[in-house]
Amino acid sequence: MAAPFTLPALPWADNALDPVISANTMSFHHGKHHKAYVDNLNKLVEGTPMADQSLEAIIQASAGDASKAGLFNNSAQIWNHTFFWHSMAPNAGGKPTGKVAELIDRDLGGYDKFKEEFAKAAMGRFGSGWAWLSLKDGKLVISSTPNAETPLTAGATPLLTIDVWEHAYYLDHQNRRADFVNAVIDKLLNWNFASENLAKG
Repeated sequence: MAAPFTLPALPWADNALDPVISANTMSFHHGKHHKAYVDNLNKLVEGTPMADQSLEAIIQASAGDASKAGLFNNSAQIWNHTFFWHSMAPNAGGKPTGKVAELIDRDLGGYDKFKEEFAKAAMGRFGSGWAWLSLKDGKLVISSTPNAETPLTAGATPLLTIDVWEHAYYLDHQNRRADFVNAVIDKLLNWNFASENLAKG
């Protein structure tokens, strides 16, 4: 994604994930939260050398630098949210097949264990953040990051993510984060997208 940055379109209709995620939630989550990160980043990079850099380059250049916290938070949140939309698809979820399934068996102890640990990563994140399935050093790993943090800055290749910021689920599930997380895993996880990312990694 090149600057000046624009709000990426959703890869499906705003009501396509209903009832797990409603069009009402998407109107706020994509149309307001995601858009705000784009607007903020454009203001921050205007007139600077970063205005010509990719989103990933800005994330890497600003990670861990307190003086660039605004740049990092907004650029990483644009990337994380775009990645999250593609991590889901209508009528998806369930067990993967192919290379991803093989690696889940090899590295994570099988699909049932993956599901348990992925849900635990999402549920165990105190406050706002993300649960991730990534490829690092040739192996699949499950992790959780706070706020805008992303495995990109830790030398990993993200395959899938679940957003556990409250605005991701509160309108539809109120405080029942577990219901949201399990429904995303069972009904929405986009294993085709995970396979595409695995091939890149």
